Amino acid sequence: MTDDSLVTTPFGAQTTAEEVLAGIDLRGRRALVTGAASGIGRETARVLAAAGAEVIVGVRDLAAGAQVAEEIAPASGPGTVRATMLDLADQASVRAFVAAWQGPLDILVLNAGVMACPLERTKEGWEVQFATNHLGHFALATGLHGALAQARGARVVVVSSVGHVNGDVLFDDINFEEHPYDPWAAYSQSKTANVLFAVEAGRLWAPDLISVNALNPGRITTTRLGRHIGDIGNSPSSFDPTSTDVSWKNIEQGAATSVLLAASPLVEGVTGRYFEDCNEAGPHRPGVRRGVAAHAVDPQSAARLWQISLDMVEAAAPAA
Repeated sequence: MTDDSLVTTPFGAQTTAEEVLAGIDLRGRRALVTGAASGIGRETARVLAAAGAEVIVGVRDLAAGAQVAEEIAPASGPGTVRATMLDLADQASVRAFVAAWQGPLDILVLNAGVMACPLERTKEGWEVQFATNHLGHFALATGLHGALAQARGARVVVVSSVGHVNGDVLFDDINFEEHPYDPWAAYSQSKTANVLFAVEAGRLWAPDLISVNALNPGRITTTRLGRHIGDIGNSPSSFDPTSTDVSWKNIEQGAATSVLLAASPLVEGVTGRYFEDCNEAGPHRPGVRRGVAAHAVDPQSAARLWQISLDMVEAAAPAA
């Protein structure tokens, strides 16, 4: 396989997560899945545990997370599921989680996210979609870098969205302090940031044998991610259930690309790329809501965002 060839698998848009991991043994592997209290995060955690992994679900509501962990844990076999407190919009929560982590980490699925919500800011003054979808995950992944390196072959999976094609990172005003707030523009930049993170982390962490890839899970209508759409009058036409320019999926299908990148031998050694429907995506074409936009895989933008993110996270940390 050459560097510019696209990675393909026998799977597609209708493949389920269980089908992707059929016959794969993850005993002895440790996985962390954010946003696993519902939706494709929950299904990702469930299937990884069913394959034998020890799975930790990072959740804001620990009681709800504990209930989910009990519900999705395998009835028999080596896989286990447990919940741990983690609020990605709260940098103190992320720091506490990282400080408490012990031992290697084989699989990190950065799944949690918010979409097109009304303007809200964290205590640092950060716009909440960028803070949650990107900066929280950035701080978590970089904080756990040592644990990932210790695993010698770890995988980081970043759940992005086809929404990234709608806009680049607004580098001169990431927090919408000067520009009028647009919930969809804020969402798009956070999802572009997810892909740029995968590009730069894939480059920087390759010597540590850490693979980092981003993905578009498809349009899954039965999750809580779209709960704010009804409050916004200008949602994209592609959110209409009759739209055919995106892959409409159920939760089992929506989690398939995540578990492929997390554990399938078919993508061993692949890093810094963007997948959809269980295959690497080609370039985005105008008018079609598929593929990866050029602005999301630009190496210079990826390096720039990495430094900005590092500076923001470090500035938010208490003085030593």
